[in-house]
Amino acid sequence: MADDKHDQANTVTRRTAIQAGAGALLASGMPLFWPGQAWADKAKIDAVLGDAVSSGNVPGVVALAADDKGVLYEGAFGKRNLVTGAAMTPDTMFWIASMTKAVTSIAAMQMVEQGKLSLDKPISDVVMELSAAQVLEGFDAEGKPKLRPPKRPITLRHLLTHTAGFGYDLWNKDIERYMKVANIPGIGTCKLEALKVPLTADPGDKWQYGINIDWAGKAVERVSGMSLDGYMRERIFTPLGMKDTVFILRPDQQARLASVHSRGADDKLSPIEFGMPQAPEFFMGGGALYSTGPDYLTFLRMLLANGKLGTAQILKPETVALVNKNSMGDLNVTLLKTAQPDLTNDAEFFPGMVKKWGLAYMINTQDVPSRRSAGSLAWAGLANTYFWLDPKKKVTGVVLTQILPFADGKALDLLSNFESAVYQNGRTQAPARAG
Repeated sequence: MADDKHDQANTVTRRTAIQAGAGALLASGMPLFWPGQAWADKAKIDAVLGDAVSSGNVPGVVALAADDKGVLYEGAFGKRNLVTGAAMTPDTMFWIASMTKAVTSIAAMQMVEQGKLSLDKPISDVVMELSAAQVLEGFDAEGKPKLRPPKRPITLRHLLTHTAGFGYDLWNKDIERYMKVANIPGIGTCKLEALKVPLTADPGDKWQYGINIDWAGKAVERVSGMSLDGYMRERIFTPLGMKDTVFILRPDQQARLASVHSRGADDKLSPIEFGMPQAPEFFMGGGALYSTGPDYLTFLRMLLANGKLGTAQILKPETVALVNKNSMGDLNVTLLKTAQPDLTNDAEFFPGMVKKWGLAYMINTQDVPSRRSAGSLAWAGLANTYFWLDPKKKVTGVVLTQILPFADGKALDLLSNFESAVYQNGRTQAPARAG
């Protein structure tokens, strides 16, 4: 468990913020003046994060929130590593895993805007390898896979909505079995061979979370003539000033990297050796990015502002509106039932609520009391990183930890409590802005 006094010394608090001076506040992207009850409000949000650390629920956390006027909150509490004692700071690097998917999806939609990709034509016209995709129907008596051609071609829309039929071995025992039989490496190896898994449903028949966005990233590469790494840097990260969002860590970023911690059966958290390959065979658009809280919040603020932040126009407003709408028809997002409990628990946001998928993220169809509105967008990363985007109330936030397995109950409680605190104590709930 982290040392409380040390945590307090490394927390962005009222005193340290004031001492940092106005220049530092502006440089960090934090608002110079908080509204009315500002510092008391911030203290309430601080308490949510601080309590999660002091109770030992998480090793450390960075969390931020913004509205359409700017950054509302930034906080860093706890440790990057419980053994070394390195303090969590706002510029800490995190493996954001499947939060990469939203970025890759936006890259693909840029190509749709430019007419270089189509949502509904066969994507094998661009990525020829997908013409060979087959559906796994099970295994014969000798344990050999039974495969057949799909009933219809895969489209980019199928990939972006996770309805192409691809899955992950994390949540699909048939894929896990196939990979063992065919000697296919895990997708986390970033080896091209890892993409050679079959479909387990026909395109368009069901929502199944899987390697879809890795293939979407391949499509971006083919039509842009650039690596996904280079494309994102030139077309998204550099225009937005996101200097700390990368596939390949620089030495200074490696020095700021938070360790992934595993929660054991005894509930104890311990750091483990874990990281994305730094000499990958392909840039995994479904889950290999590293980033910081401030960087990812910048990306979310761009989407909250309908595709433009400052002078950077990343998407047209009408494209953002399309991305934010249900694009899976009558299909629904369903429970992810774990096949590998060491890496993920069963996972489902808002059980009992109908959930849809747009062209980049999940959509909740009902209001969440004291939290996000109906029509909000969200997703997460395997090491318990989370974001939400609420276009109706114009609020967005990100919560970053580094814990396995995924859908950790205590990390989910932290997300819920932080989100509620933002809505209850943020700018929109306070008196008129001071200044």
